[in-house]
Amino acid sequence: MANTMRWRYGDTCPVMLPVDSATVIEIGDMVLLDTDDAKPASSQVDQGTDLANQQLFHDIFAGVAMQASRAGDTQPIRVATTGVFEFDILSTTLEVGDLLGSDENVAGVALLNQTVAKVTNANAAIGRCAKRLNPAGTRVLVDVVSSMLKGGTQAVL
Repeated sequence: MANTMRWRYGDTCPVMLPVDSATVIEIGDMVLLDTDDAKPASSQVDQGTDLANQQLFHDIFAGVAMQASRAGDTQPIRVATTGVFEFDILSTTLEVGDLLGSDENVAGVALLNQTVAKVTNANAAIGRCAKRLNPAGTRVLVDVVSSMLKGGTQAVL
């Protein structure tokens, strides 16, 4: 997927995160923090199920890449820890506040870097729907919250 600026509005509370020289990150990728380096969602080791992948990604979700890092680059990149971003989603209807998490590829063995899916609990979410999606659509506004830096999406009590 080409670099796509997915930020639409809101404070991004950016941080600068290091990237290993072999790691490729595109603008708009959801990124995780692996020890001390940012990596795209697709680099997460498969946990065997969609839910297990979503829950692990929630726990290590750093934010959304606002800068790209090509193979060989060693400069830190800017990562948004909050804000509203427009992501791809399989055709569905959503209400404001619905929980959204990372989505898996068709083979079910890796996360997609710029696609989300509706989830049923906050432990699998990286954000909430920020604009009603009805009739069904394939692009959704997501109010993201970094788990690593902001505590993640909170459950409603």
